[in-house]
Amino acid sequence: MGPDWPIRRDFLPADLSPLLAAAGLDGCVAVQARQSLAESRALLKMADESPIIKGVVGWVDLRDERAGDQLGEFSSHPRFSGVRHVLQDEPDDQFMLRPDFLRGIAELARFDLAYDILIFPKHLPPALELVRRFPAQRFVLDHIAKPFIKDGVISPWREDIRALAAEKNVVCKVSGMVTEASWGKWDKQDFRPFLDVVLDAFGEDRLMYGSDWPVCLLSAPYERTFRLVNDWLDQLPETARAKILGENAVRFYRLKP
Repeated sequence: MGPDWPIRRDFLPADLSPLLAAAGLDGCVAVQARQSLAESRALLKMADESPIIKGVVGWVDLRDERAGDQLGEFSSHPRFSGVRHVLQDEPDDQFMLRPDFLRGIAELARFDLAYDILIFPKHLPPALELVRRFPAQRFVLDHIAKPFIKDGVISPWREDIRALAAEKNVVCKVSGMVTEASWGKWDKQDFRPFLDVVLDAFGEDRLMYGSDWPVCLLSAPYERTFRLVNDWLDQLPETARAKILGENAVRFYRLKP
């Protein structure tokens, strides 16, 4: 990431608060970016200090035999909602199916925590096996698995998404799309085929809006990123819009008032 990239600086709740207010949203779930316990602690500290952070999806080394102790430490915080590992960056496409990682996933149920799946389309088949192994575990697919929006390639992503959506313990986060399009040069129609697939596959009860802010700034400002999804939701009843723009996230992540 070059030194002149717009996201090479600190982004804090004070930066996000006016953007949420302008979009008519009253809070967010902060999700890890670095694979460190220190960042998880920092996010929880921000949640203590800022009312807009309703939940935190942090990082814990699920491969560590002491993962249960780490999860116990973080889950004592009322805003700790789930865990994520940057699976998309692992050189082994089957990383999520390694025995030590699966042992860590099994620990999540003890603390009633969700798991965010951050992957590319090629990882959808092992992700399907993962969620099938843990039918009682809550999983969320981040960024609709980053399909090839820039190239307009929808298959086999579409078929793999439908297979994953057949597992009822999975929801899908409608986020991270603008950085998979041609940065700053996309039109909202570029996303329609992909959005329609996830709506048909998951339905209004298992979709949730996400901005992927500040990473979205590489391709579009927050306002345009939100408007992309908000305009697409105009086709749905207000009750469905309310679910996707917030209610599903509150339910899925067990967010507390």
